[in-house]
Amino acid sequence: MSEIKQRLQEDSNDALRSGDKPKLGALRLVLAAVKQQEVDTRKDLDDAAVLDIIGTMIKKGRDAAAQFAAAGREDLAGKETMEVAYFEAYMPAQLAAAELSAVIAAAIEDTGASSIKDMGNVMAAVKIAAAGRADMATVSGLVRQALAKI
Repeated sequence: MSEIKQRLQEDSNDALRSGDKPKLGALRLVLAAVKQQEVDTRKDLDDAAVLDIIGTMIKKGRDAAAQFAAAGREDLAGKETMEVAYFEAYMPAQLAAAELSAVIAAAIEDTGASSIKDMGNVMAAVKIAAAGRADMATVSGLVRQALAKI
């Protein structure tokens, strides 16, 4: 069993004992998504796969919060924002801007990218190197800028 999944289950039990219903609900959502993926693939997930699921849930939560806020539903936007905060506690520390720039530069050099047409190869390399420590939408913009300078 992955370390992160085990931590999620322990935190879920703690939230149940303490009566923290919002946190319990958020953790159950993550555990259900992990369990669904395990059933679909018929194997236990490693930490990287669990982090990928949590990252997807963070992205969906942020999108939903933005949609709710645009519709004037601040109560639901607040709920989504709170869930995202619970999910972010399980993600590794984000890369600083300088570190991210260094990872992108190394990926461009490793892939031999020479134009914007090579962006897919660079993004694949950065995704592996960053491994959940960077928002890929931000990375995409930075890679596009770096490739435009070449």
